[in-house]
Amino acid sequence: METNSTQQEILLLTGTKFSSRQWCEKDETGNTNPLSEYEQLQQACWNGLLEEMLPEIYLRNQDKKLYLWSIREGKSFLELELGEFPASIDRYHSIDPYAFLETQSYN
Repeated sequence: METNSTQQEILLLTGTKFSSRQWCEKDETGNTNPLSEYEQLQQACWNGLLEEMLPEIYLRNQDKKLYLWSIREGKSFLELELGEFPASIDRYHSIDPYAFLETQSYN
């Protein structure tokens, strides 16, 4: 018997006003190397701020608890994989441009 599970991919584009917001807490240790935009966004997602950043994702899936399983870094985006449990993503149906472009047939 097959069970239905929820999996979701999210692309967060970098180089936008949304991604350049100050998501992470200030570095109190006096570190002189500030985090890059990618690193700040990744750290905010891993620290549980995704629900605050994108509440509509969690409102739509109120009946199921989604967990962040991985973050992949692209040239101008971060791809987040959410789901009830870790599972492989079907590359053909993925929104990751590096994944689905490989599966396209060219004439």
